[in-house]
Amino acid sequence: MRRLAATLVVGAALALTGGVRSVAAQEPDGATVYQENCRKCHGATGTPSARIAGMYPEMKPLSELSGVSADSIVKVLTNGAGDMKSFKDKLSAAEMQAVAKYVLTLGKKES
Repeated sequence: MRRLAATLVVGAALALTGGVRSVAAQEPDGATVYQENCRKCHGATGTPSARIAGMYPEMKPLSELSGVSADSIVKVLTNGAGDMKSFKDKLSAAEMQAVAKYVLTLGKKES
């Protein structure tokens, strides 16, 4: 009987812990999603390479997006803009939001 009770307690603890982990796992990491989907054109740190900048002269470093909201960035990711294609079929809404928040950190200077 004691063994059954201990098993139930451990099982309940694992179930609760697993539930917490699954919520945390659902929150995408903006930096990782950016590196996998945006780096090719926008560069690892938000500044396009000389080759890409030459191909797309209208592309500005992402660090110059001061005053732009995360929602505005999500809108561009969803609809595309200029030569940039839409990512609505490739990224989830949560991934786009995470990327937008990450992009806004690229222009912040370290203290």
